[in-house]
Amino acid sequence: MLLVMDVGNTQTVLGLYDGDILRGHWRIFTNNYRTSDELRVLFFMLLQSAGIDPGIIEGCCISSVVPQINLALEHVCKKVFGAKLLMVGPGVKTGLVLQVENPKEVGADRIVNSVAARAEHEGPLVVIDFGTATTFDAVTAKGEWRGGVIVPGLQLSADVLFERCAKLPRVDIAVPPSVIGRDTIANIRSGLTYGYADLVDGLVRRMGREMQCEPTTVATGGLAELIADLTDTIDVVDPLLTLKGLRLVYERNEKQL
Repeated sequence: MLLVMDVGNTQTVLGLYDGDILRGHWRIFTNNYRTSDELRVLFFMLLQSAGIDPGIIEGCCISSVVPQINLALEHVCKKVFGAKLLMVGPGVKTGLVLQVENPKEVGADRIVNSVAARAEHEGPLVVIDFGTATTFDAVTAKGEWRGGVIVPGLQLSADVLFERCAKLPRVDIAVPPSVIGRDTIANIRSGLTYGYADLVDGLVRRMGREMQCEPTTVATGGLAELIADLTDTIDVVDPLLTLKGLRLVYERNEKQL
């Protein structure tokens, strides 16, 4: 069994693979200060709740943008599970050619998303991940990772609007019935959803012009489906894209572990 983890700034997504079959997946809040003992108890509880014996974990593959928790995760995988561990980063075989100024700066989650998207869809591609930050990745048909765009995430934008504007309320993100809102809450929801959808369409079109193509656009992340329904440019929504990419990257490097 292979345990894969995508550690984001706000949430961590875990998946358990039996070959290419996903046996279970979970989403938890990321806590930068959890100890290895806390993580061990948490992971055991998640696995046992699905009727899975933690002792069958043979490998772990992790993409993380939170360095503070990496040592604790490594300890759990190696010392508790006794599993082979792959941390996605520089030197790992991905099948992508990073055509950027500093490949070490590229987030591991962006790489594994692009690996999975390229495995399932013909390029060229734009891969979008709606996370704490929303990232747009440009991938050519030859597997060249050309770079991309980073913008504040949808939930982050909503939180900052509430925190920095004294008279505006905190609202849950939902699509209002019309763009022109009739009250303050509808105004905010319209800006967050329709406004963000137009941001996505505008950036994808601009990226396509620079790539000199009409890319297939693949989206993932917690709010991908909500925004995709409002856009013209998102072709595919795959909530499990990152987990799929982690499995593929692990398989390409397993013999070297």
